[in-house]
Amino acid sequence: MKTILAIDTSCDETSAAIVQDRRVLSHIEYSQIVLHQKWGGVVPNIAKRAHEERIDWVIEKALKNAQIPISKCDAIAVTYGPGLSMALLVGIRKAQELSIKFNIPLIGVNHMEGHLYSPFVQNSKGNPKRSFEFPYLGLLVSGAHTELVKFTDHLTYQILGETRDDAAGEALDKAARMLGFGYPGGATIEHLAREVNNKDMFHFPQPMIGSGDLAFSFSGLKTALMYTLKEMSDADKNTQLRFLASSFQEAIFQTLMKKTRKAILKTGITNVLVGGGVAVNERLRTTLRAMIKNQEGTVWYPPYKYLNNDNAAMIGLVGAIRAEQGLYVKDISTLDRVARLSLNEVSS
Repeated sequence: MKTILAIDTSCDETSAAIVQDRRVLSHIEYSQIVLHQKWGGVVPNIAKRAHEERIDWVIEKALKNAQIPISKCDAIAVTYGPGLSMALLVGIRKAQELSIKFNIPLIGVNHMEGHLYSPFVQNSKGNPKRSFEFPYLGLLVSGAHTELVKFTDHLTYQILGETRDDAAGEALDKAARMLGFGYPGGATIEHLAREVNNKDMFHFPQPMIGSGDLAFSFSGLKTALMYTLKEMSDADKNTQLRFLASSFQEAIFQTLMKKTRKAILKTGITNVLVGGGVAVNERLRTTLRAMIKNQEGTVWYPPYKYLNNDNAAMIGLVGAIRAEQGLYVKDISTLDRVARLSLNEVSS
């Protein structure tokens, strides 16, 4: 059983966790949302400074809450990509510093690996008790990433399709700004959409449904919303606001659902894992669950709400698996940020 100190500073949450195998003994997170709201999105230099101010505190608090001294940790796992370059560097440098100071092995973790494994994270009592039953299809839907992944064994991934431009979460945030709301916008869109029965009044296009592949593209959908708003009076916009929000959300979710169904039919894999910030949306969960049940499959979401966000707990789980296989960074001075790191670049 490996005890891991995990660190994640991939975007706008400063997070640390103590993880033993799949069990999270403690998890501490400092959210920067309030700092970025007035700018309408994450500002890299503000994120970097906030990470620097909080990282020692979250690590010390995570260790204290777990009642485990850092000297008893078997490894330090840290996100090295993808993410904001300036933000990633803060976590990496701190992990390197602690690794040298306490002579603890270092493990680099791909952030999207964490999201893929997030449905298997357990609380300190070992719940939920979900066993691994490979293979899986992974649908990763976060602010910056939308991709379908074939997950055939531990640390073995193949990207089947990914976004060519805006990710689903990014598109929802941009739509919220176009509708006059602040950052982050996904929750606002979901709240508005809940209030209408006609979920798809405007029939926005479902991008790349007929493409024949498993790739995504949401920039054209954003353009469709922009032109629709240009043709409406302010009074009409206010009247139709909820229907606009719902129709935009529905176009994204129907696209995700249909592409996932195509991946199931193409691969024959019916066990589906869903991770990333957008996965918290109840409409998406309901849509996917119904489709996958119709395909006689199962779908797993992260068992606790915080696991949908960027968090160190999921990084710790991946770190524990890598530690069991002896996959440590050979020269810790060489570990560096990779802002556009792909899951295809991860190897066991």
